[in-house]
Amino acid sequence: RGEVFMPLKSFEKINKIRTEELIESGYDEIQIAERLFKNPRNAASGSLKMQDPADVAARGLDCFLYFLLGDKLPEKGHYENLQKAKTWGFKISEHTKLCENLDEVFEFISLWDEKRITLPFEIDGIVLKVNEYDKQKVLGFTAKSPRWAIAYKFKAQQAITVLNKITYQVGRTGAITPVANLKPVGLAGTTVKRASLYNADFIEKMDIREGDTVLVEKGGEIIPKIVGVDITKRDLFSVPHVYAQNCPECGNELIRKEGEALHYCTNEYACPPQVMGKIIHFITRKAMNIDSLGEKTIESLYKNNLISNYADLYQLKYEDVLQLEGFKELSSKNVIEGILQSKSIPFERVLYALGIRYVGETVAKKLAKHFGDIDAIKNANREQLLEVAEIGEVIADSVLEFFSHEQNLINIEKLKYAGLQFAIDKSQNKMMSEKFLDKSFVVSGVFSLFSRDELKNLIEANGGKVMSGISSNTSFLVAGEKMGPEKRKKAEKLNIPIITEDEFNNMIQA
Repeated sequence: RGEVFMPLKSFEKINKIRTEELIESGYDEIQIAERLFKNPRNAASGSLKMQDPADVAARGLDCFLYFLLGDKLPEKGHYENLQKAKTWGFKISEHTKLCENLDEVFEFISLWDEKRITLPFEIDGIVLKVNEYDKQKVLGFTAKSPRWAIAYKFKAQQAITVLNKITYQVGRTGAITPVANLKPVGLAGTTVKRASLYNADFIEKMDIREGDTVLVEKGGEIIPKIVGVDITKRDLFSVPHVYAQNCPECGNELIRKEGEALHYCTNEYACPPQVMGKIIHFITRKAMNIDSLGEKTIESLYKNNLISNYADLYQLKYEDVLQLEGFKELSSKNVIEGILQSKSIPFERVLYALGIRYVGETVAKKLAKHFGDIDAIKNANREQLLEVAEIGEVIADSVLEFFSHEQNLINIEKLKYAGLQFAIDKSQNKMMSEKFLDKSFVVSGVFSLFSRDELKNLIEANGGKVMSGISSNTSFLVAGEKMGPEKRKKAEKLNIPIITEDEFNNMIQA
């Protein structure tokens, strides 16, 4: 057993190439920073999910083995078996050490707390293990982890810098996020220029002001955040920050709903980031899956007044795309073909693509299955929406709000005319059986026979319901590896039957 990781040199090389490509495409500094890989850990994980082995090989990944598993191992200790595996040609970390007492353990911790920035890869701590297998067996396991091993996390690294300016970003839903633009400072092997300020309450509570000297750390070694302000270095004439009253993109007055932390721009049909955000959501893989389009192309189409909403995509012509900078005959043809192919996407994904607030993939599927077509959902009242399994008041009100806007109704009619699927395909919606009729399941963990989505589809295809959380109404908990311990505890407390995927498979086959 071991771990695949991305060395820092590989990480820097990938981001360098990506930066050059983005510069050629006309992105500015802030846009480039948002599109680069944020850290080696996520980059390694994403690389392993790539479909083409040649692409994965080009990412420069590496690995360390840290556990030799077997019934008849050559040595009686963990460390000794790692050294044996090393002689067989396996790659073992040269920094692994066998400590004889606690003093040596703490010396090792102190050493690498200081020296970790010199390593050619990122770490956020070390793992301490009991060496002798006999003692490991006596100590055993909890439901979540071994008792003979523990992770020691280093304190997040911090840096002091100056907050030059507070700016604001607008998201797809109109949510406004304040951003601290910092004097560039080195932190945990990277240069930090920006940090999230979350919301108005955070700024007020911390009394953060432009020009302040601030303490920045990387939360979980990944996301920069401000954790303190040095008031002693504050300018005598400094004044408290006044939170934005108007949208930085369209000038519309911002609102803050009661009980919510964020401010919102309500100009959702004309505020550029919101409009483009909705279109970008529409084309994503889990929605309409128009992979011949990308964020940059959407931005170019919008700025050239070729589209003003996602329905306009289906009015595009080959000549429209061809006129865009960087597009030639083949790439223009691919865009149009990708848009045409998306017309076969099933209704539940089209419903998700519409971007109704709080309606994610699962909720869209439940609404589509319950009502059957878009008109039934559009004409449903609050009580009818609340009848749908796991649909609460917040989601119901959001659906009603969406269909109350004329522009949304116009867009749907345009999409209908273009030929998109706005009703369930009854031939694909037939149940395989009624084995699980009136039964509800919670699926948790990682599985080998099925993916989580396949499990859920099988449950529904056999008449059952899939629930997100355990309650007294849950019939079965299907438990895989790395299942959340809290779900297991709750299931045991409520006497909910816990079954493996093999047992589930036997129920299907019976």
